[in-house]
Amino acid sequence: MNAIAGFEGIGASVKRKEDLRFLSGRGRYTDDMNVRGQTHAYFLRSPHPHASIVSVDTAAARAMPGVVAIFTGADIKASGIGGLPCGWAVKNKDGSPQAEPPHPVLAHERVRHVGDPVAMVIAESHEQARDAAEAIGVTYATLPATATVTDAVAAGATPVHADVPGNICFDWHIGDKAITDAAFAQADHVVKFDLENSRLVPNAMEPRCAIGDYDTSSDEHTLYTTSQNPHVIRLLMGAFVLNIPESKLRVVAPDVGGGFGSKIFHYAEEAAVTWAAARVRRPVKWTSDRTEAFISDAHGRDHVSHAELALDKTGKFLGLRVQTLANLGAYLSTFAPAVPTYLYATLLAGCYATPTIYAEVKGVFTNTVAVDAYRGAGRPEATFLLERLVDVAAKATGIDRIALRRMNFVPADAFPYQTPVALQYDSGNYQATLDMGLKAADWAGFETRRAEAASRGKLRGIGISTYVEACGIAPSHLVGQLGARAGLYEVANIRVHPTGSITVFTGTHSHGQGHETTFAQLISDRMGVPVSQIDVVHGDTSKIPFGMGTYGSRSLAVGGSAMVKAMDKIVLKGRKIAAHLMEASLDDIEFEGGKFRVTGTDREKTLTEISLAAYVPHNYPIEELEPGLEETAFYDPKNFTYPAGAHVCEVEIDPDTGHVTVINFVAVDDVGRVINPMIVEGQVQGGVAQGVGQALLEHAVYDAEGQLLSGSLMDYTMPRAADMPGCDVSTHTTLCTHNPLGVKGCGEVGAIGSPPAVINAVVDALRDYGVTHMNMPASPQKIWAIVNAGRPARAAE
Repeated sequence: MNAIAGFEGIGASVKRKEDLRFLSGRGRYTDDMNVRGQTHAYFLRSPHPHASIVSVDTAAARAMPGVVAIFTGADIKASGIGGLPCGWAVKNKDGSPQAEPPHPVLAHERVRHVGDPVAMVIAESHEQARDAAEAIGVTYATLPATATVTDAVAAGATPVHADVPGNICFDWHIGDKAITDAAFAQADHVVKFDLENSRLVPNAMEPRCAIGDYDTSSDEHTLYTTSQNPHVIRLLMGAFVLNIPESKLRVVAPDVGGGFGSKIFHYAEEAAVTWAAARVRRPVKWTSDRTEAFISDAHGRDHVSHAELALDKTGKFLGLRVQTLANLGAYLSTFAPAVPTYLYATLLAGCYATPTIYAEVKGVFTNTVAVDAYRGAGRPEATFLLERLVDVAAKATGIDRIALRRMNFVPADAFPYQTPVALQYDSGNYQATLDMGLKAADWAGFETRRAEAASRGKLRGIGISTYVEACGIAPSHLVGQLGARAGLYEVANIRVHPTGSITVFTGTHSHGQGHETTFAQLISDRMGVPVSQIDVVHGDTSKIPFGMGTYGSRSLAVGGSAMVKAMDKIVLKGRKIAAHLMEASLDDIEFEGGKFRVTGTDREKTLTEISLAAYVPHNYPIEELEPGLEETAFYDPKNFTYPAGAHVCEVEIDPDTGHVTVINFVAVDDVGRVINPMIVEGQVQGGVAQGVGQALLEHAVYDAEGQLLSGSLMDYTMPRAADMPGCDVSTHTTLCTHNPLGVKGCGEVGAIGSPPAVINAVVDALRDYGVTHMNMPASPQKIWAIVNAGRPARAAE
């Protein structure tokens, strides 16, 4: 807690306001909502990864008890509504546009992955809808399927979409190939290796849910949904799918139980229930179960890459070359093209002053669930590749892995630093976070611990990852040039009520981050109002002017900055009112601690006195100012923000079982100014848990025919509390130079820095077995096979 008793502003570990309702069971999630007269929807989904739909027989199902209506892809097509749009478009190397095949709300004529929705049954109860769906007879003609990017781009592979030859959505690049090739030609060392970044299933605690409602008297549609950005859903669904004017479409996202990126996107079920509600003239509710989520929620990661690093004889980096095949799944999800391009390849410089970088990325269609942003979205993929490559280079050159990093860091006095892959870092101190991480992890004393573990028959290893990420994606005019089909600003509306309490309306959306507390602290710090008297409202397009939602750690850096601009307007207007009331010059009025004072005197007015005067304008400069005390501000960032840090992981392996235990984890992160240290620590710990999960446990596995083998929590291993060590979290601050708060973002750092730290530690523990690399997850089976092979192992698959 802040040293000042009762202090609730910036820097205080204020307990989360929202937790009382969550912990007491009073949270209001979409599935908690029931609309009068509602029906229930169930989606019949394809059991095949690729097939033609020969026929759909719904006669028996329509006759079953409780059935209200059944719709198929043919019905959707006949209605004239559009397919799901993609919100980002990248260009190929030759300047031509990416391939954008249609993404129908319900599959028509062909299904392209297991889980593709074929029909929607609406009934009086969920059970009746499910039973009727099982009575629908669908005749399929199966087709060859491809589940991996390597199979999809192989000669003779069956196209996922007939009009996309070779299954290549885009063939994109960044950097100067000629300059990079020239750097490699001059290198003393060239280190090469191949790696995969495994596919993940998000598995947010709350499955997706959507309720469509239609008011026949006003012709207004309402969608209640589990979304991270309701305004974007309204824009995409209204304008591109259902052709509903935004004035007639309301989207509400109440409490959301986790998202991690998977609830950014516009999903078919949202459009289907909204459209169907108007057709049946009754509300329609759909709630996913966990098994359904595995085959319908967008997945994450899934890259296959080849990387090469050129070094001079001293270990200085000269150039980097990367080739990546990125799995997009069967359809383009909302922001899928941005993730493996502008959110991945632009971060391949990392913390290092590599003079030249050239990256090629091919986005590939496969007969799998769509792939899009998952916590970190491109940044974890870039960091894993780069930090594994640096360790491989250290081993190949015989240079200490810490020394190799230090000699190639961007110096602290080199900012702003222009990377060779488009981004310009505004601030950072990578040596400082590294020093803190090494000290906290007792790196110097590790060999003693390794020897002690060996005396017990265990294998001990330590790994490090130093990273940079980009948050608060912006500015709008730039990302528009790069392919974004929406602005990336944020909006804040601040209303000071007559008695001085405050309501903040924000276009960002909380799904576990603690916005209601952090934003209240931000307002309290500036306006001098207790946190208990500040309400934060989000998630309802009928209440919020507009907004782009929450993802990419943007809420505080972009949404908070919009609040600062709105508060500046409030304070300026308050100063004018105070000047009038106290008969002073505007220039002599200062505001601090919730009071307007005449400089150099004891004359003052509280914020409550000013707000009351604004709403009861008996003595008020009515010719100059309108009544009321409410302001709106838009903030469009000038640049990304660039959190950075050093993560250190120590593991112990049982050679008899191959089981990896994470003994200790240290995370030192530069997230800019910290508003609430407790919330930052929680965000980092949560991200580390997900990173450890990917590194050791999680893997979405398809067989060669496109069937999801890890389609439930029986087969997809999630980290448990027992898998997590005590996590030592600390921060080192360099302020962002271009937003008014100096903040950078903390929501994804744990998931970005941790996977390579864990794998580097595992590889270090297996150093005597000749292992140079191991793809995630480092499962007991893989490790047991290596240890018991009884011979030096090659790079582990």
